Amino acid sequence: MQTTKPASSQPPNTGSHGRSPTDGVIGTPRFLIFTDLDGTLLDHDTYTWAEAQPGLDLCKRRSIPVILVSSKTRAEMNPLRLELGLTYPFVSENGGGVFFPAGSTPPPPAGAALSEGLWKLSLGAPYDLLVRSLREIRKELGLAIRGFSDMGLEEISSLTALDRQAARLAAMREYDEPFIVQDEGAGDIRSLRDRAEKRGLRVTAGGRFYHLHGNTDKGVAVERLVSWYRASLPHITTVGLGDSPNDIDMLRKVDHPFLVRSRQSYPGVEKDIPAIIVTEEKGPAGWNRAVSGILAGKTIGGLG
Repeated sequence: MQTTKPASSQPPNTGSHGRSPTDGVIGTPRFLIFTDLDGTLLDHDTYTWAEAQPGLDLCKRRSIPVILVSSKTRAEMNPLRLELGLTYPFVSENGGGVFFPAGSTPPPPAGAALSEGLWKLSLGAPYDLLVRSLREIRKELGLAIRGFSDMGLEEISSLTALDRQAARLAAMREYDEPFIVQDEGAGDIRSLRDRAEKRGLRVTAGGRFYHLHGNTDKGVAVERLVSWYRASLPHITTVGLGDSPNDIDMLRKVDHPFLVRSRQSYPGVEKDIPAIIVTEEKGPAGWNRAVSGILAGKTIGGLG
C-alpha cells in the first residue's frame, strides 16, 4: 500500500493568468474533490480543520469544488459548509441525501425538491423506518443496542465530544440511525447485518458508531454527483478522501482514492482498491498533503 510523502513547499507553476497549466478555462474545475469530515477533513477529537486550510485555500483559488460527504446530518453540514466557505453540493448521512445550494449550476437533477433553502435529492430510507427497524432487530437478537433515537442530548454529547447545541444538530436525522452495541460479541454485527439486509437496509461502520441506513451509500451519492457535473464538464478528474469503512464505497468510485491515516488499520483495502494511497499523516494534516500533492500535478507514483 502506498503512502503520501510531504508535497513540495514550492507552489505549482501557474502559468499565465494565475492558473495551473493542468486546469482548463479559468473558473472551470478540472478536479472534483469528495471528502469525508470526521477524522479526514476534521480532526477526530477537536473537529478543527486548521491543518487542512492551505489545501482548502488552494481549491478556492482554482475554483475546484470540495464536496462534503459525511454521516453527519444536513443540520450539521450546512452551517459547516458555509463556515468553510464552500458553495457546492454536499452529501449527508452516508449517502442518504444530496443537497444543492439555491442557484446551483447546472440546475439540480430531476427529483430534487426545495427544502429550507436547499434543493434536496433523497436517496435513502426515511428515518422513522430506520428507527422502527432497529428496534425490531434489537428485540429479535436480544442485543443491547442504543440508537440516537434512544439517547438524550447529554448522552450524544458524551459519546461524540460535541457540545449540547452541536449534539442537537447531530440528532436531527433524516436518513441514517447511528447506534452502539454494548458488550458486542464476535458474531453480533454479522447477525445485525443479516437482519438489516432482509429488510432492504444496510449496516456500516463509521469512526464512532455503527449506522443503519437504506440500500444506498456514499458511493451511490458520489456517482450521482459525478454524472451531474460531467453533463456540462465531461473531462473532470475525481478525488476522494476518507478514513473509515463507510468511506470505502466512495473511494471505489473516484479516480484518485486516498485513505487518510487513522487510529485503525484496514487490512486488505489495497486489494479492494488497488489505486488507493494511504496518507502518512492523520486527519486534516493528511488531507492537506494529499490534496496539495494531487493539485500540484503529482502522479500516483509521485505521491508514493
